[in-house]
Amino acid sequence: MSPQHELQLVTFALDAERFAFPVGVVREILDHAPTFRIPNGPRHLVGLCNVRGQAAPVIDLRMRLGLPPTTPTPNTRVLVVDITVGERALTLGIVVDRVFEVMAVRKDEIKSAPDIGSQWASDYIEGVVQRAESFVVIVNLARLLSEGEAAVLAEAPEAWRAA
Repeated sequence: MSPQHELQLVTFALDAERFAFPVGVVREILDHAPTFRIPNGPRHLVGLCNVRGQAAPVIDLRMRLGLPPTTPTPNTRVLVVDITVGERALTLGIVVDRVFEVMAVRKDEIKSAPDIGSQWASDYIEGVVQRAESFVVIVNLARLLSEGEAAVLAEAPEAWRAA
């Protein structure tokens, strides 16, 4: 597979479903650890974590997608991602239930985001890849946050330093 015709994806789980982010946005994968809670933040903003000396907002992807929260397990991970929302470049921690692997897919295997009802907001879906008997949903990180939410998250590390 030639690089211009393939996409590398980091795959992970939320409940029994498989999701993925492009490898290019994932800076590192951390074990789950307690976060510094930010008062009056959105429910899915679970706090701040220390990423190599920098404060990074942490989002629980389960809650952002409308799934019920769950207690972290030994498999729970934080994907540290670098994204751009509007004009803002952000480093975020994204809490996921489990990380699986890096998977290569041909770009022509990626199907458009279907309208799959209310369980998953299709606005957040970049595409879907079929694997064996299941699907891997590629999440569009830039669409997970509004520009207003990105502004709040960009200011969150400053709030932490002031606390």
